[in-house]
Amino acid sequence: MTLKLALIGAGQRGMIYSSSASRRAEIVAVVEPDEKRRQAAAEKFRIASERQYATVEEFFLPGKIADAVIISSMDRDHFEQTMRALDLGYDILLEKPISPSPQECVQIQQKANEKGCKVTVCHVLRYTNFFSELKSIIDSGELGKVVTIQHNENIGNFHMAHSFVRGNWRRSDLSSPLIMQKSCHDMDILAWLAGSDAKRISSYGELVFFKEENAPAGSSDRCLTCAAAPDCRFDVRKTYLPIAGSWPATVVSEDQSEEGLLKALETGPYGKCVFRSDNDVCDHQVSIIEFKNGVKVTFHLSAFTNKMHRTIKIMCEHGEIRGDDSQNLIEVTRFASNMAEAVEQRVIRPASVSGGHNGGDEGLINDFLNELERGGSDSKSSIDQSVESHIMAYAAEKARVTGTVVDMDRLKQELREAVLA
Repeated sequence: MTLKLALIGAGQRGMIYSSSASRRAEIVAVVEPDEKRRQAAAEKFRIASERQYATVEEFFLPGKIADAVIISSMDRDHFEQTMRALDLGYDILLEKPISPSPQECVQIQQKANEKGCKVTVCHVLRYTNFFSELKSIIDSGELGKVVTIQHNENIGNFHMAHSFVRGNWRRSDLSSPLIMQKSCHDMDILAWLAGSDAKRISSYGELVFFKEENAPAGSSDRCLTCAAAPDCRFDVRKTYLPIAGSWPATVVSEDQSEEGLLKALETGPYGKCVFRSDNDVCDHQVSIIEFKNGVKVTFHLSAFTNKMHRTIKIMCEHGEIRGDDSQNLIEVTRFASNMAEAVEQRVIRPASVSGGHNGGDEGLINDFLNELERGGSDSKSSIDQSVESHIMAYAAEKARVTGTVVDMDRLKQELREAVLA
């Protein structure tokens, strides 16, 4: 029997997940307030007119109409939508973050367990061959125990400008702090690789570059009317026109012609000066994490990189592992006895997989559908496993804002008490 899924939020991520799922399941309903997006999803998945909803209220009114729901709406809408879906007995594929609020994350976890429903969080990195290979090397024990890890999420300066200065995630009060929205992925991966829950976290960062004091002389509030645009790398004509038809230009306008893009940029948010927007999220943040098993981690999140990728160095008792996911390259080195001795080293290139996040998107969807079909509950990114990463991200932001070291067990106790209150 074919699984039936409903989609809440027909933005880019929701459409990616639904498109992958549609190879094995039927998308029977869509909820999307934007009429053009709703129609595009309805046409792509051949959804009946009576199952095309502008609001979640309309969708939930008739009760449960599918086996599961994909929730890929804005961050701050996740909690209410997920709790209502759980009340109806839906299994859920939930885009990260679970919620910007750690209390709400815990409440979702508790309700999912009470209802016996599966909530799989879209931590796609666990499903990539790159990170799976790193985990296998660590678990083999060939280099002994992990001692320290250096991990970088290189956002890419143009990605920062698009998503976190001009875009939907530019303000913490509208979405969530940068480390929650962008890096709960990384907190999840670090806990997974370390093989432990976190003990305590400190964090440092701020918004230093994307603000008005750094605007070029003679610049205006919009690129298309700006005298300084020819010499500015953030000029929207340089950012979007050369990549029409590809992300992130596809976010700007349905019409990907030069005329269509320029029209959207005249008045839309993506045409704003990156130095004169209303953004407030950090453009860099450095966190130090101590895990309960003694592993120490430095995590560097930065907009000041030329491309979007992750680099990692794992230092073990008997050797080290270096990786760059953009090159699909892992280098394993065993320590030598002296500087003259030949180094024992091997290079691994994990199997390349097409699709978003180096095949992670497809792996996530297949895992979710497999769980639905066989009725299991051992997803790689179940709600029980995923809440830890969100509390870590919240702790890092709390540590950054307060200038303190956050004790994770104490924080978790406070969250449990807040949920019970």
